[in-house]
Amino acid sequence: MEEKIKILITGGAGFIGSNLTEYFLSKNFQVVCLDNFSTGHRYNIETFLNNSNFELIEGDIREFNVCKQAVAGVTYVLHQAALGSVPRSINDPITTNEVNISGFLNMLVASKEAQVKRFIYAASSSTYGDSEELPKVEDRIGKPLSPYAITKYVNELYADIFSKTYGLETIGLRYFNVFGRKQDPNGAYAAVIPKFVMQFMNYESPVINGDGNFSRDFTYIDNVIQMNELAMLTENKQAINTVYNTAFGDRTTLNDLVKSLKEYLSAFDAKIADVEVIHGPNRVGDIPHSLASIEKAKELLNYKPKYSMQEGLKEAVLWYWNNLK
Repeated sequence: MEEKIKILITGGAGFIGSNLTEYFLSKNFQVVCLDNFSTGHRYNIETFLNNSNFELIEGDIREFNVCKQAVAGVTYVLHQAALGSVPRSINDPITTNEVNISGFLNMLVASKEAQVKRFIYAASSSTYGDSEELPKVEDRIGKPLSPYAITKYVNELYADIFSKTYGLETIGLRYFNVFGRKQDPNGAYAAVIPKFVMQFMNYESPVINGDGNFSRDFTYIDNVIQMNELAMLTENKQAINTVYNTAFGDRTTLNDLVKSLKEYLSAFDAKIADVEVIHGPNRVGDIPHSLASIEKAKELLNYKPKYSMQEGLKEAVLWYWNNLK
């Protein structure tokens, strides 16, 4: 019998990590999930606990011994564990640095020592910083605008050094505003889409930072899963030891986002159409516009995103309505 390929997903109980876990279990991979549940949730992985291909390690990437335990016998690492959120990093840069840089380095060293075949990691569009160029192209970035952005850029630098110095294959995926099922609507640092959906469902007025004309390349979770799979399994030597924008390649203003959310949600509850939207001040560290060029991923990884922002939003709204109402 052919031995199953073993994958480690760090942050496997988080939003993106649990979706990756579900997908690769469905493809009959063995999946090890490492999570300390600081931002991930047990309910995201509950349905996997009885799956013989699933193993949960409860631990923290800041502890090197935990990282060593997690990578044992693993072929691929999908490193999703991090403290996200620009505002969180501004409020607490020390913890963000410890998790996102020291934890990342622990995982790189452990992966190198365990002779992991390839290390794929969640990079971030925040790395583009103050660059005003649109669309964002991988090899042209600006200066970081937050402690979070610094940590994600340092990840890329470390990964590059580990590829060159130790021969560890690495691929960074610069995520652009990922959304979809299992994304947490609660907490001080909740992402904008689940937060607004929850507020609309409770007839509460969402607050848009600024005039609502800031735009983002909102990216549905299934496109991100596709990118992780392509990065993991590619045999194209030119495609490794680099970074890719992970996005749809289109941008939506916050005003248009809210309009679409109201439209899709009022199909379930007509009263939502009457909920007013409030405008607040711009948020520190926010960039005005974000739009990815996905040409590099198309060319080297054969990336073909299946979900536009609108198609993904309909799916996400349906999921939230069925799971949170």
